[in-house]
Amino acid sequence: MDSLMVVLVSLLSLTLIKGLSSLAKRAKRHPPGPTPLPLIGNLHLLGDLPHQSLAKLAKIHGPVMSLKLGQLTTVVISSSSMAREVLQKKDLAFSSRSISDAVHAHNHSHYSVVWLPVASRWRSLRRIMNSNMFSANSLDANQHLRCRKVQELVDCCQKNCQTGEAVDIGRAGFMTSLNLLSNTIFSKDLADPYSDTAKEFKDLVWDIMVEAGKPNLVDFFPLLKKFDPQGVRRRMSVHFEKVLKLFEGLINERLENENSGDEGRDVLDELLTTSEESSQEFDRIHMVHMFLDLFVAGTDTTSSTLEWAMTELLKNPEKMRKAQAEIAGGIGKGKAIEEADVARLPYLQCIVKETLRIHPPVPFLIPRRVEQDVELCGYNVPKGSQVLVNAWAICRDEIVWENALVFKPERFLESEIDIRGRDFELIPFGAGRRICPGLSLAARAVPVMLGSLLNSFDWKLEGGNTPKDLDMEEKYGITLQKALPLRAVPLPL
Repeated sequence: MDSLMVVLVSLLSLTLIKGLSSLAKRAKRHPPGPTPLPLIGNLHLLGDLPHQSLAKLAKIHGPVMSLKLGQLTTVVISSSSMAREVLQKKDLAFSSRSISDAVHAHNHSHYSVVWLPVASRWRSLRRIMNSNMFSANSLDANQHLRCRKVQELVDCCQKNCQTGEAVDIGRAGFMTSLNLLSNTIFSKDLADPYSDTAKEFKDLVWDIMVEAGKPNLVDFFPLLKKFDPQGVRRRMSVHFEKVLKLFEGLINERLENENSGDEGRDVLDELLTTSEESSQEFDRIHMVHMFLDLFVAGTDTTSSTLEWAMTELLKNPEKMRKAQAEIAGGIGKGKAIEEADVARLPYLQCIVKETLRIHPPVPFLIPRRVEQDVELCGYNVPKGSQVLVNAWAICRDEIVWENALVFKPERFLESEIDIRGRDFELIPFGAGRRICPGLSLAARAVPVMLGSLLNSFDWKLEGGNTPKDLDMEEKYGITLQKALPLRAVPLPL
């Protein structure tokens, strides 16, 4: 009898343990996703336009989807409600970065506010960047510099208007946004087309963005790190070294001259003062790496947004005419646009929002990494997973946006949705504590650049092409560019 009781108790215990184990497994269920292949996992499903491929897969597997990319478990977020969970409700748990191998070059990830973990050093650098560059007072103080650079963009287009030559909108916008930043920080142009040094710098920024945008096997198979089989980190080290040396030279030049720009203190002066007063918190190595972040992140995103906006307006000429009429009525045809004027140009603001919706400059927000297992809406996101928020898919979600693929600025005229990270249907700059610090500068620069081009010229496509001939294909990289650069001819108003 005692033996029977022992057997029964043992069976009951095993059943209970098995049941608890099963419950634990169900409680820790991973997000659904496509079945991985041996070794490569789901890498073969990404293609040349992974933001589009993953958006299609999300329609099958859901807005929280798990893939195996080589050795890397990747969770893809494809809806505004799930983005809110990750970027707001559980922001701290998802706040660490998934650091690509390329940005380990020159130990950039150890000094960069973009890649550092959310801790005291990150908070300190973020505060220094915001107070010296992106606060309302700082932006107001440098407004005249930005207006001057935009006027130079208009003057450049005016020359083409006189000769009948087309303007490469993306390249012109890139040079303008580069000079906007360089004048704000150093009180000088770094993209003067007649300067060899400036051309070298512009090419370096392009090269860095090309390398950063390439798929790198090391990121999917960390065992290959020491071999760097594609040479991405090696080439990035060369590019980083040149840019960092250039910044060092500009700092030394300022210290030797012991004076700031012609029109008072600029950002470099303020940062040098901060460095002297708080050398433990912020030194020259942090400064040059901060400049690297600012120039790489703040140039191509602005120029690609300008290029896509002009592309959509040329494809939809009635919307271009509507915008031109609003500007002419609000500030006068042909007049220079200032940042204060934008508040009186609601349709222009809607065009910028709609461009950022349908063509977010960065299709995936910078990848996150979870340091511990995290529960997300009933799913377990295992420790060490990379988390991608597909902003491109969210901004084109047909459940949220009526006629989601149609360029329709009017949708924002009666809408409170904004780009500042509070409305998760539209997060081109991210949200939460990791939101892009340059958002406030971009929100000022892009409407003024676009509005100035519209209020100074009429535009037509190069070669007599019609709007229906306009190529709208995308090219994937660190930013989402047009596959074929937009070339348009400025005409007299």
